[in-house]
Amino acid sequence: MRGPPRGASSAASRGCCGAVGSLFAAHLAQKGEAEIWAYDVWTEHVDAINTNGLHLSGAADFTAQLRATSNPKELPRCDYGIVATKAIHTRSAIAQAARAFDDNSAVCSVQNGVGNEEIIAEHVKYVVRGTTFPAGHTIAPGHIGYDIKGDTWVGPFEPTHTSISKVEELAGLMTRSGMNTIALKDARGAQWTKLIFNASTNPVGALTLLHHGAATRFVATGQLFNDLIAEGEAVAQSLGIALHGDPRQLVQKGAGAPGKHRASMLQDVLARRQTEVDFMNGAIVKWGEKLGVPTPLNKTMWELIKGLEHSWKDPD
Repeated sequence: MRGPPRGASSAASRGCCGAVGSLFAAHLAQKGEAEIWAYDVWTEHVDAINTNGLHLSGAADFTAQLRATSNPKELPRCDYGIVATKAIHTRSAIAQAARAFDDNSAVCSVQNGVGNEEIIAEHVKYVVRGTTFPAGHTIAPGHIGYDIKGDTWVGPFEPTHTSISKVEELAGLMTRSGMNTIALKDARGAQWTKLIFNASTNPVGALTLLHHGAATRFVATGQLFNDLIAEGEAVAQSLGIALHGDPRQLVQKGAGAPGKHRASMLQDVLARRQTEVDFMNGAIVKWGEKLGVPTPLNKTMWELIKGLEHSWKDPD
């Protein structure tokens, strides 16, 4: 993202401008307040964007014009970056795109889980901690289905001493583009609220093959959501983090959304792709172990998902 008024870059590997990354890139580009570049290793998607624009359908329906590339050397110097790739690709994504950012740039993670900001900070001076609730899915190269609208919360990633003014400028750009974004001095509460929500709904959906609404309404899995949430809340409380809302309300909000939304981990399992479970349930388990807070259900979810991933390798 180079701006304002000249622009911004959405920088990451495949997934950055896949679903969630495309939501931000398209809105920012349509507004025209910033110059948008999308970096993605999915060449078909990049080619389609450059040829026909980036089309969103569903919760919003429009086509935006922006520049996309699979060659990081083509990226210009950017004021801001938004990393939306899956957590398992964060390290390679930011290493490839880091050349676009200098000592005055700031890069924001809007990814699932916790631990992404630490990886980004290895390559970028200023990092913004972000949490976003909009969701989508890829329909075809250059075409993203916008499934669920929602807010985004951003705040300084504390170890990088990112100024609140940078956070507010980025939040303003995103909000004016149509992606409502709230700047917070401490965004850990928002991040952990979504982490706990994701660590309950994602593995249950992935293991049962139930879409979000069905898993919420079925008594057994609905109760499992609540029990997993309770463990995450205990860890957050021990960390001294005040949650930014109730994860249970997020579960109900997702269940009430139109259509049959599949959790990202379920989509990964169906495609036999590595999941983000290490950054979700795995992170809660690690923090629980450090703090002496029991997390047996999250550990079980982590073990089962890791076992499922292992089965795809056809072990002896």
